[in-house]
Amino acid sequence: MTIKTRNGSWGTRARGIGLAAVRGLALALVTLPGALLGFTLSLVSIALVPVGIGVFTTPWVLTGVRAFADWRRVLAAEWCGVRIPSAYRPIPENANAWARTYAMLLDPATWRDLRWLQVDMTAGFVTALLSAVLVFYPLEGLAVAAGLWRPLTELGGGYWYGFVHVTDQTSALLAGALGTALLGLTPLAPRLLTAHFRLTRAVLGAGQGELAERVRILTETRRDAVDTSAAELRRIERDLHDGAQARLVAMGMDLGTIEMLLDKDPAQAKRLLAQARQSSVDALTELRDLVRGIHPPVLAERGLGDAVRALALRLPVPTEVTVELEGRPDAPVESAAYFAVSEVLTNAVKHSGADRIWIDLHQTEGMLRISVTDNGRGGALITAGSGLAGVERRLGTFDGVLAVGSPAGGPTMVTMEIPCA
Repeated sequence: MTIKTRNGSWGTRARGIGLAAVRGLALALVTLPGALLGFTLSLVSIALVPVGIGVFTTPWVLTGVRAFADWRRVLAAEWCGVRIPSAYRPIPENANAWARTYAMLLDPATWRDLRWLQVDMTAGFVTALLSAVLVFYPLEGLAVAAGLWRPLTELGGGYWYGFVHVTDQTSALLAGALGTALLGLTPLAPRLLTAHFRLTRAVLGAGQGELAERVRILTETRRDAVDTSAAELRRIERDLHDGAQARLVAMGMDLGTIEMLLDKDPAQAKRLLAQARQSSVDALTELRDLVRGIHPPVLAERGLGDAVRALALRLPVPTEVTVELEGRPDAPVESAAYFAVSEVLTNAVKHSGADRIWIDLHQTEGMLRISVTDNGRGGALITAGSGLAGVERRLGTFDGVLAVGSPAGGPTMVTMEIPCA
């Protein structure tokens, strides 16, 4: 039988504390070298811009810094539910090295990233490491009391555990008592990990220009929505004109010919009648495909979860789908989420080389959160003209965000969040 407390079972709390410690240790091991390397390379590359060398290196370095920051955004959302929006300005398509460099240097988000790297290698490193120390250091005291003191003191001079100088079993037991007392601080580990990501949000989030940046993003997403709608209408018109309409016109001409041949050449009329019947079947199929492309029937009838499951069944890669939705979002949000998932899955199948894909859909705190993970080769980036950039624009229309974590060698995790009621 599990003993319950007001905050849940002891087993659940212990697992949460242990998981926070492991995550904090892993984060600390990556935070310091990653932030130090990113900040140093950024400073050197930007300093070399006036002599021309930095023009070619700066876009690559800053793209790496943005990928590092986006990876932290994904961890913040997945581990602690801390949402950190990404507000990078788009890079002009087909821009040369000079244009790319200056576009990135004029972006306020670039300088927020550089400030964040400084905080991440100092206060960020400390908060991540403390979440691990609060759990592992008391365990060390208990291990010392259990006999670990013997090999440690053989090095000479004894061993210091906190303020206890361990030289024999008695002092080792004092170290164990100190470790036991420190165990009372272990529940702070998850809070310290959350504090780490809140510190990240405080620095990476927009500052004084937040309102202006917000207006700019909304203006761009509105323009993208209008352009997307116009392009979609042109596609539907073209498909109708070149597909179903052409078949229906041909079928009408065949029926006119059949009418003239009924008395003169019944055999030829019969062949044309079969051809007209096949044309009607083809036209009906094209109309159904066109309607399905506008809004899949399974999405309208069964909802987002079943629509994504149906989408996964058609993939050539084994795909596992987990759905935890409390209800159905608004139809426009469902449609945007469905086509965003479809585009991400298409990219994964075509470019990642993965042999397995995982999809997770769940709702939390008024947000629809979708993650698509594959075990492919990695290296996915949100670049101008890419499928992921199109997904980002589609989500931006609904005030949604897209974060991509895709280190070289994989795995790739694409996380999408859309506000929903």
